[in-house]
Amino acid sequence: MSLYARRVTLPAITPLLLQKRVIKVFNEDGTSRALEVPNDMTALNVCQLLIQKNHYIDDQNWTMFEQLSSLCLERIIEDHEMVIEVQSKWDMEEDCRFCVRKYYAKYEFFKNPEIYFPDVMLSYSSEMNGTTRPVDVLKTFLSTSTYPEIHSYLFMAEKGKRSWKKLYFILRRSGLYFSTKGTSKDPRHLQFFCDFLESNVYMLLSAKKSYGAPTDFGFCLKPNKTGGTKEMKLLCAETEESKICWLTAIRLYKRSISENSLVAMDFSGHKSRVIENPTEALSIALQEGLLWRRKSSGRINLHGINTSSQNSAMNLAIHMSQPWFHHKISRDEAQKLIRHQGLVNGVFLLRDSQSAPKSFVLSMCHGQKIKHFQISPIADGGELYYTLDEGHTRFTDLTQLVEFHQLNKGILPCTLKHYCTRVTV
Repeated sequence: MSLYARRVTLPAITPLLLQKRVIKVFNEDGTSRALEVPNDMTALNVCQLLIQKNHYIDDQNWTMFEQLSSLCLERIIEDHEMVIEVQSKWDMEEDCRFCVRKYYAKYEFFKNPEIYFPDVMLSYSSEMNGTTRPVDVLKTFLSTSTYPEIHSYLFMAEKGKRSWKKLYFILRRSGLYFSTKGTSKDPRHLQFFCDFLESNVYMLLSAKKSYGAPTDFGFCLKPNKTGGTKEMKLLCAETEESKICWLTAIRLYKRSISENSLVAMDFSGHKSRVIENPTEALSIALQEGLLWRRKSSGRINLHGINTSSQNSAMNLAIHMSQPWFHHKISRDEAQKLIRHQGLVNGVFLLRDSQSAPKSFVLSMCHGQKIKHFQISPIADGGELYYTLDEGHTRFTDLTQLVEFHQLNKGILPCTLKHYCTRVTV
């Protein structure tokens, strides 16, 4: 027997951060795309890559989500988080996936913090001496020395049961606590509930149906590790406003306690702008106004007088292809879609009315509340018009109605800004 040796060439070892993996990302319409990404690629980088590949318009609203479908959970993946690291924490038995869609509330709390943090839920440290302005609220959350405290009643799911208990919760830099004696904040009455270093906050997409919650304003804290499902803690707010405040505060607290985290929105404005140049905004508004006038010329004047003879059948069908029209969806489905894309002023959609045949409904968000406005058809002189105000202002079709209210609020609480796309939810 002869022995021999041969030279074996070992493959070069690629540094961990340079290795690539394939991930699948779902789009707004439920379709998916496979992407090869390096291990150090952030959620913001993935959004930018998809914007480029799909030829989207980059308006700083594209957001990456982590969805746990079997648990009816979803959370925003922060811009600085590495997607492969997020994926590595998934349990094999869970139905987990990445999704990218527009979410108009992604940076909204940087523009209007006073809406997200109601005074009744906010307390400042004594050294602040009550001098904090709304715009400074964000800085106090991100500060290492001074910070506000969030407090309100929440429902807590009792472990191993489908029953919920109402308790007074307090959010501090050291973690989340609940009081064992009413609204007392005495240290003797506070019981530790959770910290945020090793947990992520998720929205419950179907709190009542899936978890028997008393309201649909549910969220949960889930450890960001494999097997974390068994240790997740379910909470439920009494109102949408309260839920949004808690979710936003926890997101900001997680950033402030993370040593190397990046702020979601650069205050300097070098990477993403949240304050638009007034001159630029005026110029765009004027251009849009001229465009609307050109489209509207020969159709209708300010008094609602029809100035052209258009085919009624065409007017009836013209809205069907518009991205803001959602045909035969219910009121509840409309509200779910709007929440899905962010409770920001001016998010809207149009749908068929379920209570009035041949009528439509404009569903929109204002002040973190979803409102519904009936669009009624009226006939005059053999022509059909649509109106929101009992005929005082008339439009020959729904497209014209939407274009008008994108520039003029009319009877609406604000102008229409962001249409709600057809999202698979």
